[in-house]
Amino acid sequence: MIGVMLGEAWHAMGANRMRTFLTMLGMMIGVGAVIAMLAIGQGVKDSVNDSIASMGSNLFIVVSGSTTSGGMRMGGGAAPTITVGDAQAIAELPSVRASAPVIGGTAQIVHGSSNWSTSVSGVTPDYLEVAAWQISRGAWIADSDLRAATRVAVIGKTVADNLFGDEDPIGQTIRIKQSPFVVIGLLEAKGQALDGRDQDDIILVPLRTAQRQLFAQQFQNAVRNIMVQAVSASAMPQAEKEMNELLRQRHRLREGADDDFTVRNMTAMAKMAAQTAQLMSMLLGAIASISLIVGGVGIMNIMLVSVTERTREIGIRMAIGARRRDILAQFLLEAVSISVAGCIIGVLLGIGAALLVGQLMQTQVVITLSSILLGFAVATAVGVFFGFYPAHQASKLRPIEALRYQ
Repeated sequence: MIGVMLGEAWHAMGANRMRTFLTMLGMMIGVGAVIAMLAIGQGVKDSVNDSIASMGSNLFIVVSGSTTSGGMRMGGGAAPTITVGDAQAIAELPSVRASAPVIGGTAQIVHGSSNWSTSVSGVTPDYLEVAAWQISRGAWIADSDLRAATRVAVIGKTVADNLFGDEDPIGQTIRIKQSPFVVIGLLEAKGQALDGRDQDDIILVPLRTAQRQLFAQQFQNAVRNIMVQAVSASAMPQAEKEMNELLRQRHRLREGADDDFTVRNMTAMAKMAAQTAQLMSMLLGAIASISLIVGGVGIMNIMLVSVTERTREIGIRMAIGARRRDILAQFLLEAVSISVAGCIIGVLLGIGAALLVGQLMQTQVVITLSSILLGFAVATAVGVFFGFYPAHQASKLRPIEALRYQ
């Protein structure tokens, strides 16, 4: 029975192809827009999640805060207030797994006839764990390198590509501010950070080497920031509280005085960015869904016209034994068929549009099976919802009046 009705539905759709195509157009655009927007939104969300994972888990960054000198209040970072000693004291807190002080700046790097300007950071051996980084080739900075202030360097993929090309960088010598350094390791690629910065455009050297030979400082043992990893996500509030109390005590700050440091919860900031990306994805999908409603209204209008044109046909069907529910099912099935056919074409258009946007904007797009199934489910629901009224009107026609209709 259903097969016969489907055949009749497709026959009715084929009888006026242009009108059927225009009816499906709203559904095609609506489903295509939903698929494309969800793919783009999911791609942005996944990119944000990848950036969050690359930062490290349960992460804090401690930086210098505002200071007051001679009655003048200076902004955060205007004067160095955190030191290597602070990092060592933080590492001993029970809620902290590890801490890694960082000092650095930008420098011109030279190898042979190639040169590249990049970020150079002096770090300790704990930095690798705290920053959730891996070594793809070679070795990492050892405690002996830190104590002896040796001239060794571990480089990021971007630096390796620009200085060495296809050549193996391990064991090669580079010059940083005219000082020779031996490359002992290559970092695994991380990609972009949340702020758009290339995380692989970096060189890491022992902290003491950076302090003594690369970045002269007015204040001994001062550092740019301290990266801190809590023992667990649940311990982060306690870790933040303990760090604030410890640093205020170490910096001899009176009660009521402003902190001369800032503790930033990077995990909380990352989660906020992920929630924003998810909200944007939902918003884009909701906006695109408006087209589906427009498409549904188009289906209802055309089906009402179809009922009017086929009134005599309906009368003949009823005269030879068709029941009201058979007429209802026939016209409802036609509406759903138009909706689903438009949905199939819309899915293909949406996938194509998403891939095109990904290529043109060099951004990640993620086409999921759930979004395609959602498109089909919504299209079917729209067909049933907007097709029911015309089908109900057709089923209410009286056979004698329908047969007399010209």
